Amino acid sequence: MQPDRPGELIDRGALIREIDFAPFHMRVSTDRYHSPEFARREREQLWMRVWQVAGRADDIPEAGDWMEYRLFDQSWVLVRGKDGAVRGFVNACRHRGNAFCTGKGHSPRFTCPYHNWSYGLDGALLAVARPDFEGSLEDFVGEKAELGLITAKVECFAGFIFINPDPSAAPLADFLGEVAGLLAPYKLEEMIPIGLNRREPLECNWKVVMDAFQEGYHIQAVHPELISAMDESQERYAFFGDHSVATGPFGAANLEDFGPEQQADSIRGLPATFPSVTEVLPRFEEMLNEHRSADGTLTFPEGVTGRILLQQATRDTLTGKGLDVSKLTDIQMSDNHFHLVFPNLFMTIRAGEATVIISTPHESGDPGRCYWQVMGLMWLPPEQRAAAREPLHEVKEGEHEPYFLALEQDYDQMQAQQRGLRNSGLTEMALTRQEVRLAYYHSALDSWVAERGKR
Repeated sequence: MQPDRPGELIDRGALIREIDFAPFHMRVSTDRYHSPEFARREREQLWMRVWQVAGRADDIPEAGDWMEYRLFDQSWVLVRGKDGAVRGFVNACRHRGNAFCTGKGHSPRFTCPYHNWSYGLDGALLAVARPDFEGSLEDFVGEKAELGLITAKVECFAGFIFINPDPSAAPLADFLGEVAGLLAPYKLEEMIPIGLNRREPLECNWKVVMDAFQEGYHIQAVHPELISAMDESQERYAFFGDHSVATGPFGAANLEDFGPEQQADSIRGLPATFPSVTEVLPRFEEMLNEHRSADGTLTFPEGVTGRILLQQATRDTLTGKGLDVSKLTDIQMSDNHFHLVFPNLFMTIRAGEATVIISTPHESGDPGRCYWQVMGLMWLPPEQRAAAREPLHEVKEGEHEPYFLALEQDYDQMQAQQRGLRNSGLTEMALTRQEVRLAYYHSALDSWVAERGKR
């Protein structure tokens, strides 16, 4: 039976010391990061068969808005129809196969620039050119329905447009399973990208990106400034099909061991790492003042901590803005939840915000290269969204625009890792228990990319 607040499943997730590691493969082959043969199997058995994010639904908000989604040398068009539904079509005219869309745009119909065959937003063939020369559309009456654009499986969830190149794929809901129920209370479909929405080529395999964001083990070396804000020993883990989620306490590692003033100071310092906490602090200070004596001394009664006050201040602030957080737990008010939606969608989510990382193979097919998209989502009242929305920015090949500190550190580290992984003398990685999600992830990947046959 599903709990009233689905996040309770994660609140009760297993700690590392409670996980049975017997089923996990803690050694992972390195050929998956550089081998052309592995990349070929991955293309055929994973990417051409799996549900994957192709964009955000608000990238094409109005009827007639469209955008191209490219994967390797394949191309699809995603379009918002007159009925509001998002549909997908193979980007090839049914006449001579010409690609008719590049990038994104708006049009009441699609017209192939080669011979002017035109199609409706629903993909139906509307007209052929020069009917007085070789006949008319009536000549195709018996075939008209068969000459529409070739459809692709497209569904929307949590504000994302998902596409599956496999025409026989099961529905997206079947693929997501319980993850859909866990994500729904966050109202991700009502969030917009703010401040950061960038797609950039990287000199590393796409899985290097996914690996980097599924463990906090590297914080001590790569992000030392985050040590005081993370406590890996208290992370909880849960696994659902090919997907996984972990949660880590938000705030100083041993926050509850501090005195009240130290707890308050620690939380006041969080905006340096998590800027969205800024808007919560005024309500947090009001709640602190309720526990101050006449001389200003801060004392917490039994059962009250700075963390609990932060959770309540977050709930009050978001509710005051108009976001319904009634289906989110108190822990979801304060803690980061790290969702991996297989194969390539990673999200760090807190109530009211999410940082999204999406990685895809490079269109060249080179397994040592990829693209990553970084997006900061935030919930705002509807009337504020249009003005605040950050459009997608594509960084050109050979160029780089610095990120904020932690992401810039990851940007450098991931490409350095690829330089090591491609060494033929290194045949496998040896994972630690703190990298349990990587072990699970690569087991899921192996179930798709088998040596022989298909899943």
